[in-house]
Amino acid sequence: MIRIMIADDEEVIRRGLEKITSRMDLEVEVIGSHGNGMEAWNQLSTITAEDIDLLITDIKMPRMDGFMLIEKARGWMKDLPIAVLSGFSDFEYARRAIRFGVLDYLLKPIEKVQLYELLKRVEENKQTNLTEPQQPVVQTSEGGEHYVVEQAKAILEKEYGHIFELERLAETVGMNASYLSRLFKYKTGQTITDYLIGIRIAKAKELLISQPDLKNYEIAEKVGYSDPVYFNKLFKKICGVTPKDYKSGCRIPKV
Repeated sequence: MIRIMIADDEEVIRRGLEKITSRMDLEVEVIGSHGNGMEAWNQLSTITAEDIDLLITDIKMPRMDGFMLIEKARGWMKDLPIAVLSGFSDFEYARRAIRFGVLDYLLKPIEKVQLYELLKRVEENKQTNLTEPQQPVVQTSEGGEHYVVEQAKAILEKEYGHIFELERLAETVGMNASYLSRLFKYKTGQTITDYLIGIRIAKAKELLISQPDLKNYEIAEKVGYSDPVYFNKLFKKICGVTPKDYKSGCRIPKV
């Protein structure tokens, strides 16, 4: 049995987590569902480490925010696995939480697969600790790396029309540029450049169909390419046809 406590000021999030966990092939019991950090702490402070396996908390909450809750929880149960609920706009807050040694980040909207993997890790760690001397189960890096990659992807999808600068992207997500490049490739199977090209070409296709009056150079500029000749060659290399032919309804023959 995996016993979890949830702290989030959005009732729909709390109910969603409870609903998702109830449909998994895991034994999960929600021992507490609270709308703010103070309520969660009031319950947490009355139980022992044997009564809870995971705390899932939002960062921004009334009365007591997630940072204070995590700090108090760490003082009460130093090895308690903790996962942070956060949205992309809260990245700076989530990055600060790395210092507290969180087990993982659950991005809003919640991904069922990520939640399942988190609970499986907690379950496996719990089973290991039943037969071995108790060791801290907190791992800061895996959850943080997942969040950084997702944040980088969100930035690329939002700013695809701007000139790409790896250093600026790395600075925004708070990571060394070369390490970010390696991490992104490891997590996604694509280089950052290839991922960005994919976004730009997809946006170009949308524009070619939805705004057929746009000139080739105008579309190139809108998706981040100042050189229309280069854009034309790149589009043909990836799609098999020129932008002009694509707009005319030409498609790659099926093999």
